[in-house]
Amino acid sequence: MATKSVRLEEDVYERIKAKKREDETFSAAIDRLTTEYSLLDFAGGYTDEEAADHRALLERSDETGVADHRELLERMDADDE
Repeated sequence: MATKSVRLEEDVYERIKAKKREDETFSAAIDRLTTEYSLLDFAGGYTDEEAADHRALLERSDETGVADHRELLERMDADDE
């Protein structure tokens, strides 16, 4: 993969560094921080189709989280109640 060098003002560098996770590179942190939704993305509102797509995405995420939680509990030989 090709790389580029960029100059950052020190305060910008420090803000990225503060949000960078311990296990990620600066490139990965910048990618994560610049590609996720922000609340401003929703300021204009949703079309009905976009709202349905987002709702489905959230439901799949919830289902995956529950399944992951149950699998972890099973591996730990614990109850989920």
